[in-house]
Amino acid sequence: MKRKGFTIIELLVVIAVISILIGIAVPRIKGMQDQANMTKAEAETKTIKVAIESYYINQTPNAYPASSTTIVNTTLDNQTPLIISDILYDPFLTTSTEYNYIKSSNGQYYVIFSVGPDGVADITGISDAGVLAGADDDDLYATNGTGF
Repeated sequence: MKRKGFTIIELLVVIAVISILIGIAVPRIKGMQDQANMTKAEAETKTIKVAIESYYINQTPNAYPASSTTIVNTTLDNQTPLIISDILYDPFLTTSTEYNYIKSSNGQYYVIFSVGPDGVADITGISDAGVLAGADDDDLYATNGTGF
């Protein structure tokens, strides 16, 4: 009489195959999450750039906001016309931290940036000529300057 069911070897083979598939899938999902965060950060830094330009146009005399790590919360979300109604947070930071905003010392140039997948801010400033300072690593940014 033949027994119904699986042998222990058959069960171990199935578990091994499932483990291999999970081992392949997890890194791919992490890569897709990083790519989604990169796309989100690029779009949001461009949105903040548009809001900063709108702020500049509506100031008398024309001026960019002061450097701040809470540029949206303290400056841009209560302007007229309203462009940003919610605070935008850097998707690469585990805490609710806004994007970084730095203005040049002469007040003509600025940069908005995300720390990128490594979670470390590599951009350290922007010169009076509009050139970014720091390392050109993985930070995602929008600027009215020339970049690196």
